Amino acid sequence: MTEHADVVIVGGGAAGLMAAVAAGQAGARPLIIEKNKKPGVKILMSGGSRCNITHNCENSGIIKAFGPRGKFLHSALAGFTTRDTVRFFEDAGVPTKIEDTGKVFPVSNRAHHVLDALVAEAEQAGTTMAFLEPCLGIEPEGDQLAVITGNRRIVSNAVILTTGGLSFPGCGTTGDGYAMATRLGHTIVPTRPALVPLALREPWIAEIAGLTIPDVGLTLWDGAREAGKSRGSHLFTHQGISGPAPLNLTRFDASWHNTSALALTMDFLPGAQEAELDAWLRDESLAQGRKLLSVVLAERVPRALGDRILEECGQARDRRAAGLSRDDRKRIAGAMKGLRCGIARHLGYEKAEVTSGGVDLREVDSRSMVSLKHPALFLAGEILDLDGPIGGYNFQAAWSTGWLAGTRAAARAAESQNKSHD
Repeated sequence: MTEHADVVIVGGGAAGLMAAVAAGQAGARPLIIEKNKKPGVKILMSGGSRCNITHNCENSGIIKAFGPRGKFLHSALAGFTTRDTVRFFEDAGVPTKIEDTGKVFPVSNRAHHVLDALVAEAEQAGTTMAFLEPCLGIEPEGDQLAVITGNRRIVSNAVILTTGGLSFPGCGTTGDGYAMATRLGHTIVPTRPALVPLALREPWIAEIAGLTIPDVGLTLWDGAREAGKSRGSHLFTHQGISGPAPLNLTRFDASWHNTSALALTMDFLPGAQEAELDAWLRDESLAQGRKLLSVVLAERVPRALGDRILEECGQARDRRAAGLSRDDRKRIAGAMKGLRCGIARHLGYEKAEVTSGGVDLREVDSRSMVSLKHPALFLAGEILDLDGPIGGYNFQAAWSTGWLAGTRAAARAAESQNKSHD
């Protein structure tokens, strides 16, 4: 059965729903094809089920956060800014708040309020949503495209591909869109998990599982090469580490396919200099020699971590502070400023928040999100080779690219209809 639609959106996640809102408000009748039984499943899981909708910064801050590829977002952000995101959800009945980290969340701390508002806006804009209807492929039909499902064949002048990447495959993001884009001539930059927790080689990590350090400086090493730095909150888990600082490290290019060469150093006092710590240890050794050294270290780092640092430096947990030699102080201060651990592996797409890699940005017009391989194809969201750090940056990219794609897809649909009437 062949049908026709103004704008077909393949994938009902963050970018797809926002594209539907934009296309509907621009006068088109959007149709979302979604293989899940409901839209926006990944939205519900994001930010610890709170949904960090954006970051409190100007467009330049978003662009900078994405690194060299961030310049691709200039036009999308000009059309839908971080302020527009906040205004959109506020107007849709979702009050927002800015946390100390700059992250913007709904006041309710409930991701489903974000999703409910987005779905309501899409429906109000005239969007039809078809659930449990996977897209089996997209075929060229002259200047149009045919979207093939198990039920029907839908021909459209504008198809927006917003199927996401490979992260959180339990949400349905299993990389289907890459094959569709490839069949239409696109190149896929090799993908890998990003913003994903790390398993470490040191067995003592499990002993301090659950310990959170609010400010840690991490350096990633690929052999002798410094591959990247990250700073922020850090959580020890039974396998390794998680939290913003470790997750952000996984965005850097390194030997993730063979982690035997990978290690990281942890700076537990990034605001202090090693020489200052050495002087502090010397003074404490003289003034509080009767105290356990672990109790002294607990003034600067959590006790459980201090115990581990002492053991890594060859010191007994019950040693007194008195009589610290210069070499002892140097080893302890060095461990507090750069404790080294081997990386066993990352925890894969199942735990990754985003996918690094995707459709090559050189094959997409950043001014419209239209494919340079077919005039009826638009792309938005995580399917693109764009990944940003923790903090709402990736959602902002989804909102902005989705909005631009929806607006331009609606314009193409209208232009094509006018030509057919002529």
